[in-house]
Amino acid sequence: MTHKPQAKYRHDYTKPDFTITDIALDFELSPETTRVTAVTQVQRNSERNAPLILDGENLTLISVSVDQQPWADYQQSDGQLIINQLPDRFTLTIINDIHPAKNSALEGLYLSGEALCTQCEAEGFRHITYYLDRPDVLARFTTRIVADKKAYPYLLSNGNRIAQGDLDDGRHWIQWEDPFPKPSYLFALVAGDFDVLRDTFTTCSGRKVDLELFVDRGNLDRADWAMTSLKNAMKWDETRFGLEYDLDIYMIVAVDFFNMGAMENKGLNVFNSKYVLAKAETATDKDYLNIEAVIGHEYFHNWTGNRVTCRDWFQLSLKEGLTVFRDQEFSSDLGSRAVNRIDSVRVMRGAQFAEDASPMAHPIRPDKVIEMNNFYTLTVYEKGSEVIRMMHTLLGEEKFQAGMKLYFKRHDGSAATCDDFVQAMEDASGIDLTLFRRWYSQSGTPQLTVRDSYNEVKQQYILTVRQMTPPTQDQHEKLPLHIPLSIELYSHDGSIIPLFSEGRPVGSVLNVIQSEQTFVFEKVTEKPIISLLREFSAPVKLDYPYTDQQLSFLMQYATNDFARWDAAQMLLAKHIKDNVSRLQQGEMFDLPLHVVDAFRAVLLSDQLDPALAAQILTLPSENEIAELFDIIDPDAIHQVRSSLITCLATELQDEWLAIYVANKTERYQIDHGDIAKRALRNVCLSYLAFTDRDFADNLISQQYHHANNMTDSLAALSAAVAAELPCRDKLMSEFDERWHQDGLVMDKWFILQASSPNKQVLQTIKSLLNHRSFSINNPNRIRSLIGAFASTNPSVFHAKDGSGYDFLTEILIDLNQRNPQVASRLIEPMIRLSRYDESRQALMRSSLEKLKALDNLSGDLFEKITKTLNGG
Repeated sequence: MTHKPQAKYRHDYTKPDFTITDIALDFELSPETTRVTAVTQVQRNSERNAPLILDGENLTLISVSVDQQPWADYQQSDGQLIINQLPDRFTLTIINDIHPAKNSALEGLYLSGEALCTQCEAEGFRHITYYLDRPDVLARFTTRIVADKKAYPYLLSNGNRIAQGDLDDGRHWIQWEDPFPKPSYLFALVAGDFDVLRDTFTTCSGRKVDLELFVDRGNLDRADWAMTSLKNAMKWDETRFGLEYDLDIYMIVAVDFFNMGAMENKGLNVFNSKYVLAKAETATDKDYLNIEAVIGHEYFHNWTGNRVTCRDWFQLSLKEGLTVFRDQEFSSDLGSRAVNRIDSVRVMRGAQFAEDASPMAHPIRPDKVIEMNNFYTLTVYEKGSEVIRMMHTLLGEEKFQAGMKLYFKRHDGSAATCDDFVQAMEDASGIDLTLFRRWYSQSGTPQLTVRDSYNEVKQQYILTVRQMTPPTQDQHEKLPLHIPLSIELYSHDGSIIPLFSEGRPVGSVLNVIQSEQTFVFEKVTEKPIISLLREFSAPVKLDYPYTDQQLSFLMQYATNDFARWDAAQMLLAKHIKDNVSRLQQGEMFDLPLHVVDAFRAVLLSDQLDPALAAQILTLPSENEIAELFDIIDPDAIHQVRSSLITCLATELQDEWLAIYVANKTERYQIDHGDIAKRALRNVCLSYLAFTDRDFADNLISQQYHHANNMTDSLAALSAAVAAELPCRDKLMSEFDERWHQDGLVMDKWFILQASSPNKQVLQTIKSLLNHRSFSINNPNRIRSLIGAFASTNPSVFHAKDGSGYDFLTEILIDLNQRNPQVASRLIEPMIRLSRYDESRQALMRSSLEKLKALDNLSGDLFEKITKTLNGG
């Protein structure tokens, strides 16, 4: 490396010496060389005569002027432009060149296919011009774009269009004005030739907003669902949160080359095309629901992220955790609340808990950062959302909404902190959140140990709750947290036992605030069966000695759908752990008949929503199972999970087939009832693939060839790959031949290739690097092939010979310079080496040492590698 990246600390935050109130940008666009002229109105904040220090990366500086006069008193140093001897107020004009076609990192202004677009969060604007590239500098932006009219008929930026015209040389220009002050990370520019879907939305106050959705030529028939989702999101935010859109126009642009899912730039959202484009032939039900969620997420940022932004990047969860909570509520209100909650918890247990146990463990509000891109994490987003949800649980909907209104009243148009948000919630509700604030500063996954006893004479049920958060690499000392623990008690006939304590009825959410607490419930006439952590009321690991019979009971009688699913997960977890131990001791796989019967009852129940039944019958992934163990044995986990699938497939074959036949839908439509039926039907198919091979091969081939939608096609293909059926290669080849020109569809194919259980899968993946549909420059392709292999195929990636590590290392060496952000995300499975046996640890450590020795190691990789190798 040329220099060692330096850590930044939250406690070192200081206000900038200068601020910028207005900026006028002028772009003369060309893929090879774009000239940027930035005219800013600057004023000094501090009394001391400090220099103005601007951020800038990979820029060719042409000139600097102050108050229209050339200014020579400046120097360039390590990504900064330092300007000296400035007045207290002045107009600064900077002219520089940038080179979008050479920008493979996809930060700043870059090429996506034939279009030019930007990505400025977190620190991409400094790749466009020299600027105070920090979120607490809010300015009004005016943007003028000049480009060849034939190549770039659409020139887009933030705010409202205020002027446009043609030039004599075949170029044209458009000027945009954003009336709302914003930080530079929310700036956006897009130039290209698109198909456009237009619509309007009338707000609750009667204003008409123009809606424009830009997609690549030929993709207009795949844009309708995104537009529907946007209008639903706008209406929902008005209804649920009382928040109205504030500009005359709202635009979405879908691009193929994008490091993230989407970006909430004010009035001009730039989206990964994966989260915009959908039609029945190319998108699955899951794709449709993901598009709805992401469209909603970015729209909701207009208030929780744009109108109120972050003071500094340590506060990222202020906007992201809150907005994830809002998009989860949006999806739940429009669809199945139980299924959405289960999906969120699967992510927490299978991925975020692993992040908490890794060298990159951090609180939702980190205290130390080297490379900000590394903190766009599940902890900040998903755990951040869980912290907001806990507040909602503690306050209730009415007081939570009062807190939101107070938050906007206090901080609209400003850069706020996580403390500001919690203070608004506390002041509006009157509920003391002093202890709760620790969730923002403490890392790791708390462990909740619950034990109970019953006093038959006094008719008392006593619950003892202990909480403990294990040390993490970033924090060794842990303090008790405020944990809302939702419970329900049942009698043996399935009826609910009301909760009484000290002679009064009490709520179902217990406030666990100490290391150990005892809760005594009265008027309990029999020893109850308890449902714990209902709705996953806190992001914790639960330890309670449920019997199989109690869990089977909860699967049948729990009034909360999530609790039913969770009981099934706990029942499976008990026997998975037992069988991993048995396998490691050389014993045979064994699954008691009563466990099979519990799943048979779910399958045959006519009381359960098919969507919930599908979730209960879907086995935890190998990554979710891994979190049951301190030391992960990927081979044993894979073998036990495979045996479990085969056992359930064989024992319930007749039932799988009957439910498969009963849930056929004739016509494809995005209806939650039909989505539920397809989900259950395709879960049945995934088990039927592991029954008689000839029967399964024929059944799956039939579904694939008769499917009228991508959901059923992909389900058949997935089942064939998972069971390694004879039809697999033929169907995979047919899919490739039909869809090879459609990158988004082929991403699904690449994921299946990468997740194949075949032991030769690594050789297949290496050959696919040269596939006609693969590009190492496209983040979606990289994630679908290489990312899916490293993160979702652990038994092969963690092969004992180290071949998986060697392969990923060579990829990372390439991506280190090509696209450091993507490289940093791919390395995650290797930095969690402490969870594996000594042999695998040594192999991963060797790979990390090889990467650390690179002369040009990016800051993104440097941070993760050094934290892993140095132990902190």
